[in-house]
This record gives sequence, structure tokens and C-alpha cells, in this order.
Amino acid sequence: MATLKVGLVSPERELWSGEATTVVAQTIEGSLGILPGHAPVLGVLLDGSVVKIEPANGGETIIAMVGSGFFSVAGDEVAVLAEQAELSGEVDVPDAQRALEEALGGEDATAERRARARLRAAGVEA
Repeated sequence: MATLKVGLVSPERELWSGEATTVVAQTIEGSLGILPGHAPVLGVLLDGSVVKIEPANGGETIIAMVGSGFFSVAGDEVAVLAEQAELSGEVDVPDAQRALEEALGGEDATAERRARARLRAAGVEA
């Protein structure tokens, strides 16, 4: 079975790397699903969105909140380079809910989108 070599990184660390069967990311131009053999692509990640990766070994889906950044596909290699990223299992749900409540009262749309994305990544609808 054909696979993708995927890397999900932020400036602080590599969050995940490995072989995957699919990657779904939201760019400023819309949702993008990548399978092996996809044409080359360079996109801008939608700030405050969620990336989903299906590992080739059949393991649990990798879900991460991402801030601004880039998404590239070349050959069967996918790079997700996010300014801010957080894996679903690392999200502090009460903290994300507080951040959303604070953002709803202000004018910072980016903070609201990121708080909502953190909750979606953790499996909590906001």
C-alpha cells in the first residue's frame, strides 16, 4: 500500500512524524485532503483550524490544532509547518474553554478561532 511521509512541526518541536495514508488540512482556500500520489501543493494553513492524519499502521488518528503556517506536498511527502500547534491529547480543555470565553468578549478573532480549534481537536464542540 502506498503511503505518505508526514511531518507536523511547530517552532518549538516536532509534534508527529511518520507514515500515513491520508492527511486533511484546512487552508485559506478550503479543506484539502491528501492521498499518496497527490500533485504538488503549497498552501497557507487556516489559522485556528484542525489537521487530521491517518497513520499507515492503523493507529489512532492524529488530530492537532494549528495556528498560522504552511502546508506542502511534494512527491509523497507532506509537511505541516505551523506557527502554533497542539495535539488533541495535550489540550487542557478547561483552559481552552476559559480562553474561548475571554475571546468572545473581545475583538481578537484569531484568539477565538484558536480556542475553538483547540476544543475541536480535543473532541469538544464549541
